[in-house]
Amino acid sequence: MELKTNFIFMYFLKLIVFIAVFFQFNTLFAESRLNTILENGEIRVGTTGDWNPMTMKDPSTNDYIGFEIEIVKELAKDMGVKVKFVPTEWKTLVNGIVSNKYDISTSASLSAKRALSTGYTNSYFKLATVPLTLKKNLSNFNDWEDINKVGVKVAVTLGTTQEQQAKQIFPKATLKIIESPARDFQEVLAGRSHVHITSNIEAATLVEKYPEMAIIPVSKPKYPTPLAWLTPQDDQVLINYLNHWIEIKKSQGFFDLMMNKYNLKSL
Repeated sequence: MELKTNFIFMYFLKLIVFIAVFFQFNTLFAESRLNTILENGEIRVGTTGDWNPMTMKDPSTNDYIGFEIEIVKELAKDMGVKVKFVPTEWKTLVNGIVSNKYDISTSASLSAKRALSTGYTNSYFKLATVPLTLKKNLSNFNDWEDINKVGVKVAVTLGTTQEQQAKQIFPKATLKIIESPARDFQEVLAGRSHVHITSNIEAATLVEKYPEMAIIPVSKPKYPTPLAWLTPQDDQVLINYLNHWIEIKKSQGFFDLMMNKYNLKSL
């Protein structure tokens, strides 16, 4: 009799735990932005539109184009929803997630500072930082230590990962902080700064577009960094879904196809 009573007790205990977990999951899903996205039929994506070839704004159509834009559109297609691109700037990228202006952002570098306020998905691309200058000034710079000197002006865009990196790499140089929509490389082109730093991705596109610019042949790029989408920090339901989607697309070769299309190579 006692054995039967214990069995019944354990059965009901497991049933109670199952019901509690079930309702907790339903509550989490109801509170998740994933539920809101599916209900509204729209995913809001924050993007800067100034990072060639990742996210750019076509001036002739006013539409966003690029590697990241195509990936987000593929995500929306698989979810059965539309994409609403929300313009943002690097300095307000995190705030847009926190203040619910958009559900995710197009990819950004992982950083401890951003992680204090936002969540991240799994990464599907890795880049590193390299310095650029004008070809006519190339003989002045052979490696990183040649830039970190008094009198050298280094331009960086406010709110970017490169701004924080430059403060660490070049304590002796003069940093010129540029606010969007202006860009740091424009300062170098105009001769107001000697150097700027950016990802190896953008560097390749810049030297192709502006033949007067060159990548400084440093011994090794700095800060190899994964890229990922920014998400609400506490929305594990949405993060789990996006991570599963990324892993499925990796296994299907989708990201490899996209990198080949845009002539990109992950480190």
